[in-house]
Amino acid sequence: MSNISTTPPLADILVLDLSRVLAGPYASMMLADLGAEVIKVERPGHGDDTRQWGPPWAGGESAYYLSVNRNKKSITLNLKSQEGRNIIRDLASQADVLLENFRVGTMEKWGLGYETLRELNPGLIYCAITGYGQSGPYRDRPGYDFIIQAQGGIMSITGPVEGPPMKVGVAIVDITAALFAATSILAALHERERSGQGQYIDIALLDSQVAWLANVASNYLVSGERPARYGNAHPNIVPYEPFPTSDGWIAVGVGNDRQWQRLCALANWDDLAADGRFATNPQRVEHRDVLVPILQERFQTRTSEEWYAALVEAGIPCAPINYIDQVFSDPQVLARDMFVELPHPTAGTVRLVGSPLKLSRTPVCMEEPPPLLGQHTEEVLTKHLGYTPADLARLRDEGVI
Repeated sequence: MSNISTTPPLADILVLDLSRVLAGPYASMMLADLGAEVIKVERPGHGDDTRQWGPPWAGGESAYYLSVNRNKKSITLNLKSQEGRNIIRDLASQADVLLENFRVGTMEKWGLGYETLRELNPGLIYCAITGYGQSGPYRDRPGYDFIIQAQGGIMSITGPVEGPPMKVGVAIVDITAALFAATSILAALHERERSGQGQYIDIALLDSQVAWLANVASNYLVSGERPARYGNAHPNIVPYEPFPTSDGWIAVGVGNDRQWQRLCALANWDDLAADGRFATNPQRVEHRDVLVPILQERFQTRTSEEWYAALVEAGIPCAPINYIDQVFSDPQVLARDMFVELPHPTAGTVRLVGSPLKLSRTPVCMEEPPPLLGQHTEEVLTKHLGYTPADLARLRDEGVI
């Protein structure tokens, strides 16, 4: 488009990121993709824990670390030292956003809590991500994605009907907490334009997981009945699950009665189309135990490719069940730029998942690879705090950086 701006939407925003592992770094990566200057603060000699979470590796960096840290600047600071904490205070006095995911009370113990820092910078937006939040009986407990998936109910509705409870294959609680954190930060930045004031944002992994129970939670709250586990099926829609074909599987989602009639027509299932037990979705849900076995048998009469072509032609939602390598060769994924290649100082080139944010005039910018540990310490302290080479040498000798 001719009116694309060369200035990204968050180009004037400075983010001080003290978070590690996944939820916090994913949130700050979103802000960095939108143009914010994100300063990632890491422990000297060790860095973010995920730097050691390999294999696989690329140029000495773990794939896990690479997945959520592009477009950032890495500095190393010893936050157990008073001078290291003083540097954080100085940077926070200039920052628009501070993001952290230490256990409740840690930042206050270091003199870096919100109440302290807002005296230096009333406009500071301070976002804390914890397992259980800043209040409640569990506030002091550590929070891990897997533990929250168990406690928040998602494992009870995931997995085979007669099998064990199952976690989701990615750390979905961390990722959704990151999305809620980034959304809250953007809302607070917008509100600051009116009030001139920053604020404190309290994001909990458990809150996040409960929030995205969505229709499953609503089913319980409305009916009072404990939701069952349906495996790959849907509690409220039938048919809406994978079906075996003659050479594999295909996922089929019949979202309304018109699609059901089209499915029956293309497959010449006149008997099913005329069967009153299956005429409407509520009736198909009621009689799923009868209908689904019939469909499982009939879908095996064609190959996956044959079904896919016919269902797409009929406008019925369907998809092959892709392995991850197939995802990144899918023409739609490629057309949407959902993976990018960036030059890297030790790996040569790294391949990363692209951004789903598609802004027409101020597109996201993915130019800088995930930084090496402490790669930008001198640059940041010189640019933002005016440190001299002698200052930096002293800090290094004293183990502060």
